[in-house]
Amino acid sequence: QVQLVESGGGLVQAGGSLRLSCAASGRSFKSYDMGWFRQAPGKEREFVAAISRDSTSTYLADSVKGRFTISSDNAKNTVLLQMTSLKPEDTAVYYCAARGLIGIVLWSTVGYVYWGQGTQVTVSS
Repeated sequence: QVQLVESGGGLVQAGGSLRLSCAASGRSFKSYDMGWFRQAPGKEREFVAAISRDSTSTYLADSVKGRFTISSDNAKNTVLLQMTSLKPEDTAVYYCAARGLIGIVLWSTVGYVYWGQGTQVTVSS
């Protein structure tokens, strides 16, 4: 099992930047693909980004491609989501998630069973 804690959310003006962190504890960090999801009020949860357990592959949703970057620091058991050129439509609660299943393509949402508590990101216009 793995425990996930997100941090770094907050209020930012449109065009600004934020960096979200997801700290993992418990089972070896390298056993999991890591993903970031977000959910805005009244909307379905959206899959935003993912990084493979060996950190060699990343996925970014079209809605954030070119503005967000996902990376990991295995020494610190941390996954980062660097967000730039933020837009009001990026406003949401952002969740970190972990997937232990192997053999699943990175852009699939299947298998994410471990979740953090979420961190609020608000982008003002």
